[in-house]
Amino acid sequence: MKKRASWSFAALALGTSLSALADYKLNLQTPVTKLGEEVYDLHTFLLVICSVIFVVVFGAMFYSIFKHRKAAGHKAANFHESTTVEIVWTIIPALILVAMAWPATKVIIAQKDTRGADMTIKVTGYQWKWGYDYLDEGISFHSRLATPQEQYENYEGQKPVRNADYMLEVDNPVVVPVGKRVRLLLTANDVIHSWWVPAFAVKQDAIPGYIRDTWFKAEKEGVYRGQCVELCGKDHGFMPIVVNVVSQEKYDAWVGEQKKLMAASQDDPNKVWTLPEMVARGQKVYDSNCAVCHQANGKGQGAFPALDGSKMVVGPKADQVHLLLKGKGAMPAWEKTLSDTEIAAAITFTRNSWGNKTGELIQPAEIKAARSM
Repeated sequence: MKKRASWSFAALALGTSLSALADYKLNLQTPVTKLGEEVYDLHTFLLVICSVIFVVVFGAMFYSIFKHRKAAGHKAANFHESTTVEIVWTIIPALILVAMAWPATKVIIAQKDTRGADMTIKVTGYQWKWGYDYLDEGISFHSRLATPQEQYENYEGQKPVRNADYMLEVDNPVVVPVGKRVRLLLTANDVIHSWWVPAFAVKQDAIPGYIRDTWFKAEKEGVYRGQCVELCGKDHGFMPIVVNVVSQEKYDAWVGEQKKLMAASQDDPNKVWTLPEMVARGQKVYDSNCAVCHQANGKGQGAFPALDGSKMVVGPKADQVHLLLKGKGAMPAWEKTLSDTEIAAAITFTRNSWGNKTGELIQPAEIKAARSM
């Protein structure tokens, strides 16, 4: 891979040692895909052209203003038009545009050519997490921000544990083998999201009801980070992307581990749970999916109502079941995201936590029956 120049400038601006700062760069991230190299080179090529145009145009303008100023005794010329000048300033910009458009078009066509994929991953955007389905391997999981909400929301003055990857870590990263062409099929469950990993030169919107696709082929092992770059809601900045590029041997081992974990985590929909078991399971589901909006203490925030003492939560359980399954307003529909057991556990937990003491237990069979209504 080509070496790309970068400059660490933050230390100079802030008067801080370089070792105390992240590796800030004045340019694009160093690409790890051939397509990324093409994007990087195209960016540099266009920047050079724009810089030359800037220098020539403004240089000529400022030179003319200074050289032909009235104070130096010059008088403005009086002429109406010049066909030659008009032809020149039409042809030259047209040639410049062609010179810029030709390589740009080649790169865009290459970005959209998803043929010949070695593996395919379906990516689904949710508020606010990513879902990944490895269509060839039969693996599925969700990827969420790993930083606890108590830290980034600064509950009760709790100071965050900051490190180089603060707010960029996830609980389940994407894992792909090095040197393999990976096709991504992107969609969304609620609002428009956008999957972006700059080191791959990949950015593709995920739109509800549509399937968009893109691809990448990482040539170097490592950990590469990105973000959702669409304004998808109040916690838009809290759904990072982490891709681990590993050897084929490590990838095969990871696939085996994931299949074992999936088999072990499968819930028996016919199991009858006790209240303590369901509350304990429900807290995990709530912390992973609900706390980001309603807070871990159930007090709510902004447009998201408090669940502690909520009429919906302590009222008829059928209403809460319907709300979680179908959603309403800012509340997403969880019927496609969570299992019967997970929804039953979340409802049981909220109805028996904080100031809510209904003593009610919801079984997975009740959620299964409600889905068909």
